[in-house]
Amino acid sequence: MRRLRRLAHLVLFCPFSKGLQGRLPGLRVKYVLLVWLGVLAGGWMAYTHYAYHAGLCRGHVCRALICDQYRKGIISGPLCQDLCSPRRVQWRACLSSEPGQQVYSGLWQGQEVTIKCGIEESLQAKAGPDAAPRRELVLFDKPTRGTSIEEFREMTLGFLKANLGDLPSLPTLVGRVLLLADFNGDSRLSLAEAKSVWALLQRNEVLLLLSLREGHAARLLGYCGDLYVTEGAPPGAGPAAALPPALARWLGPAWPWRAKVAVGLLEFVEELFHGAHGTFYMCETTLANVGHTARYDFRMADLRQVVPAAAVRRFLRGRRCEGAADCTYGRDCRAPCDRLLRQCKGELLRPNLAKVCELLGDYLLPGAPADLRAELGRQLRTCSTLSGLASQVEAHHALVLSQLKTLLWKRISSTQYA
Repeated sequence: MRRLRRLAHLVLFCPFSKGLQGRLPGLRVKYVLLVWLGVLAGGWMAYTHYAYHAGLCRGHVCRALICDQYRKGIISGPLCQDLCSPRRVQWRACLSSEPGQQVYSGLWQGQEVTIKCGIEESLQAKAGPDAAPRRELVLFDKPTRGTSIEEFREMTLGFLKANLGDLPSLPTLVGRVLLLADFNGDSRLSLAEAKSVWALLQRNEVLLLLSLREGHAARLLGYCGDLYVTEGAPPGAGPAAALPPALARWLGPAWPWRAKVAVGLLEFVEELFHGAHGTFYMCETTLANVGHTARYDFRMADLRQVVPAAAVRRFLRGRRCEGAADCTYGRDCRAPCDRLLRQCKGELLRPNLAKVCELLGDYLLPGAPADLRAELGRQLRTCSTLSGLASQVEAHHALVLSQLKTLLWKRISSTQYA
């Protein structure tokens, strides 16, 4: 033990002293140097991991910014008082994948929640992890003055028309927005309430949560400014993240459970195509964005890359291009390039269903019942090859989706897995 302590002292405090060569044989010196290099490498790795985590997980900055605005009377919301009081909202694990979008698991009013908050680009670039809040970094800039409910209704209707298209169902959606704004039920709209809900509408996920029917995504529970909380993952819930096909049969959920998740995903795709509030495109189609409850009811884990068709068309139409790669919105919403005009067209090459069926091949075929595998594989291949302009495949799209959903549901509907 004494020799070990002496060796540790030499390594940590005098690794390059003149007496080292004399105290230790040459071979042992090499070992000491290797240990010293290992300590340096480990320390560097720990430092870089901490620095990366500190830059990625900045919930304390987000909370400070929001509460600063709340105390100044600029914003409001049903979450504000609890958020800005000690220990009323618990921030737990950091789930952020990018610095500009802070995501945490948490606890509010005894319920598991997911806390989401945006941090502007300027904060990331110019400030350190513990930067003090600055008012201009969060832009609660509209409306600029007090407004009546009718004025805000028209303002909201114009915003929704620009983002979802001119749809007959928009007045109903405007009503939902106004109900969200008047969280205290006094039938009046303060400037702070208007600023908060307007900022919330700029968050694509909130717009989707208001536009889509409940059941396919976590419910919106509360907000303060543009920070908002949704239902957290229930016990036993998890992502449908793809395992390698060779392992999915043994390590993934039982096949009937996977079929149930797949039916829910297909129903979600159907709603995106025929929803009451317009058409939406899935612009990052991966199983990492697909989740389920403890009973394997489908839940979309991340709605940020589900985008209104009107917004995608506006981005693509007239955009300069040399090929289809220049006409891409998000990860995989791709439109054709008119090589003569060198401009992107406004319609996408592949519908949502084709991209989802491509994912379901790896998710459903491993471990599928032998008497179903051939027909399931055939339908998934037909589905994944749907192409052409999305507006020209509507009838075929609906037929293929209906057949695939029916095939899966007939297999599980009369079992314990339904």
